[in-house]
Amino acid sequence: MAYSTSAPPALIVQAIAGPRIWLHSSADATAAADTAGFITNGGELGMKVNDIVYHKDSTTDAAALTMHKVVTVGAAAPGAVNLSDGTVVGSATNTD
Repeated sequence: MAYSTSAPPALIVQAIAGPRIWLHSSADATAAADTAGFITNGGELGMKVNDIVYHKDSTTDAAALTMHKVVTVGAAAPGAVNLSDGTVVGSATNTD
């Protein structure tokens, strides 16, 4: 599935200084979120280099929550964003 501007990342932490934190939940797998320019309107949303984006695949509870760093924001509107490779921060595995 492709990114949809009708379901953009939500700004969840607006820092006074330093990176902001965004949450994106969609039917897109982590591998899709890692592709260059995945968030096509990040510049318009106010995303900046070094912001943090949490991504959750909404199609299954078995998918992990991943964290990405904004690597680049395109200069031309609407400012496509390139995210770093995802790091799992919330695994769906429960071993207890």
